[in-house]
Amino acid sequence: MKYILFISLAFVFCFSSCFDEDKFDNTRKGNFEALWKIMDEHYCFFSYKDVDWNEVHTRYAARISESMSNDALFTVLGEMLAEVKDGHVNLVATHDVARYWKWYEDYPYNFDTKIQDNYLGTDYSIASGLKYKILDDNIGYVYYGSFSSGIGDGNLSQVFDRLAVCDGVILDVRNNGGGLMTNSEKLASYFFNEKTLVAHILHKTGKGHNDFSEPYEMYIEPASGLRFQKKVAVLTNRRCYSAANDFVNAMRYAPNAIIMGDKTGGGSGLPFSSELPNGWSVRFSASPVLDAEKKQIEFGIDPDIHQDMTDEDMAKGLDSIIERAREILKANK
Repeated sequence: MKYILFISLAFVFCFSSCFDEDKFDNTRKGNFEALWKIMDEHYCFFSYKDVDWNEVHTRYAARISESMSNDALFTVLGEMLAEVKDGHVNLVATHDVARYWKWYEDYPYNFDTKIQDNYLGTDYSIASGLKYKILDDNIGYVYYGSFSSGIGDGNLSQVFDRLAVCDGVILDVRNNGGGLMTNSEKLASYFFNEKTLVAHILHKTGKGHNDFSEPYEMYIEPASGLRFQKKVAVLTNRRCYSAANDFVNAMRYAPNAIIMGDKTGGGSGLPFSSELPNGWSVRFSASPVLDAEKKQIEFGIDPDIHQDMTDEDMAKGLDSIIERAREILKANK
């Protein structure tokens, strides 16, 4: 993942030059055409998702009229964007944000903060964005709720030094909606002993739906100094998205990691933003990230061991996914 900054800067330069080419009037039709064109030339998953964007244009253009209200225009444009079924695609106005949430809505929640409190209690430790504790069976439990919360080597070295006595560690990233890929990479580096290929990234090289660069290899470099050498169970649910999805993908290649829980939410496209003539902004997936075998992870990653939270356990205040992880870690210590 060391290549991301370089690629992103090159990518931004490409976008800044491309977006100056087309001018659209600040009318209902002009804003519709601008949005459609931005997506047409720069969105990265049309072919993978088998979306006929020209057909979408025909269908939605018929719904645009100069007499429609701002709210009506916003609704139609938001519905058009939802055709790509992408949680990284948003239309942002001063009054609302159009978003696509069906990527997780049809899946079980598989996380309960009140039940999590039964494990963390009130005497857990905090290291920046991490909450952690040694459970009574000598299994370490670490929760990281957002990759937007900064973590440093000082934090991580201290945490894993204190958890070194444990028989294994549960690393819970359920309900982590993403954040910074640099934080994802840093956390993963504490579970690798050698430089490891974990992903590839592509960027658009032209306006065609399939105009991409050759894949750039993305590696996890081992953290310098202390690294965790025992088994680690990474807990996932459908609300693991974006940078959390990237983290789970990387951890699939860690030698002692087991992915447990539910399928992640996906969101493997690096997002970018642009603006419509009326000032509304649009965010969209622009650079696809593939796994080490160059397979798509946009729609999520299946766990090694699937486990849902059961009603029976929840009634007892137990988290079925944490309990299963504890059993497996104890059996493989």
